[in-house]
Amino acid sequence: MKTLTLRIYLTVVVVLLLFAAASGWLFQREIEGERVRADSVLAERMAAWGDLIERSLPGDKAPAEEQAAALLDWSQRLRLPLALDDGRGVRIATSALFTERQQASAATPHEDAAAPDPRDRAYAVPLADGRTLWVMRPWRGPGPGDRRGGPPGAPPLFPLSLVPPPWQGGAGLVLLLGLLFAGVSAAAWPVVNRLTRRLQSLRLGVEQFGAGELSHRVAVSGSDEVAAVATSFNQAAARIETLVRSHQSLLANASHELRSPLARMRMAVSMLDTAPPAQRDSLKREIDQNVAELDALVEEVLLASRLDAARDMPRREPVDVLGLVAEEAARVAASVEGRAASVQGDERLLRRAVRNLIDNAQRYGGGSPIEIMLKATAQEVEVWVCDRGGGVPEALRERIFEAFYRLPGHAETAGGVGLGLSLVKQIAERHGGRVRCEPREGGGSCFVLSLPTGAGAGG
Repeated sequence: MKTLTLRIYLTVVVVLLLFAAASGWLFQREIEGERVRADSVLAERMAAWGDLIERSLPGDKAPAEEQAAALLDWSQRLRLPLALDDGRGVRIATSALFTERQQASAATPHEDAAAPDPRDRAYAVPLADGRTLWVMRPWRGPGPGDRRGGPPGAPPLFPLSLVPPPWQGGAGLVLLLGLLFAGVSAAAWPVVNRLTRRLQSLRLGVEQFGAGELSHRVAVSGSDEVAAVATSFNQAAARIETLVRSHQSLLANASHELRSPLARMRMAVSMLDTAPPAQRDSLKREIDQNVAELDALVEEVLLASRLDAARDMPRREPVDVLGLVAEEAARVAASVEGRAASVQGDERLLRRAVRNLIDNAQRYGGGSPIEIMLKATAQEVEVWVCDRGGGVPEALRERIFEAFYRLPGHAETAGGVGLGLSLVKQIAERHGGRVRCEPREGGGSCFVLSLPTGAGAGG
């Protein structure tokens, strides 16, 4: 659809049209002012010529032939159209240039009869003795082809700045503005079309992503607002794709993990009615254990889903790390070493992270005592949870923090659902920290939870 393209283009054209109309009106007004000023200057100069010629003419008492001869002599010497009337308005003399200019003006129709060309105007200069001297503007053309006549090659006696431009009449100005308007309108279309074509491409990309192609990204070109929108869309699309893929993986793995406890529960329930009384207590304990496992799985799946969806910490408050670790260690009679330290974060989530590390050490530590150490600096607090289990191969020390991943050879009956360490990693990252696995000297593993002291910068 070209609706947006057309709307933007029409807006540009209308604004351009209004600008051209306003510019034309102001320009024409300025030209009219120049005309008035030029006419005033011409009148003053004609009066100056008249004053000069008056001093050289015979007086009004002189014979008419003498006055006429003097006037014609000045007209020829100055190449100036002149005429002279006596005090009663009777024409005494008219120069040939004056007569030619009048005839040429009468033979050439003007576009505006009410405002004839000022170049054809005769200026009346009243003389002191009552006579009237008529002066026309001298011929301005550089050659013999001018319609007002004049001697070939005669130079102009007045500056050309007083001559109105040939396009001053109105039609030329309209034509000039029309050409300017057409040129800019034609040049604006490719620009507007290119802008809206990028918007169209962005819209198609959003629709394609919305149709289910989560890996689709739009092309980013340029450095303007449209490019910024495209970049923001690609970033949002990447986050959405990661979240959706994570939820899909979480759902698929959770569905798989639910099968084992459900199958054991189904078998135990089916045997409960027919089992002898000595076995019923064992079957009930099996059912309770599977229910607890299902409850733990659902709880961890829900927590992992919430952590995936939330980009920021839900709340931040001072947390006494030493007190928190001591309380969790007391559950399994683990020893704790270290000095008091605190961080900013969510106590409930941090407690869950520490508990998961302790449970993991208890489950895979081979029954050895668990040792917990607290190391604090000005920048961060580290919680070390160490065991004497079989250890983690170096190549798998990163993979064990993936959801539902278990080390090869660990049976499902060992307990756990494969989400504990993944939740620890997510909680650490939400607090701006990290978790890692290191080999322990003498055998076993140490899991290190690092938290910044002034933290809370969510990942």
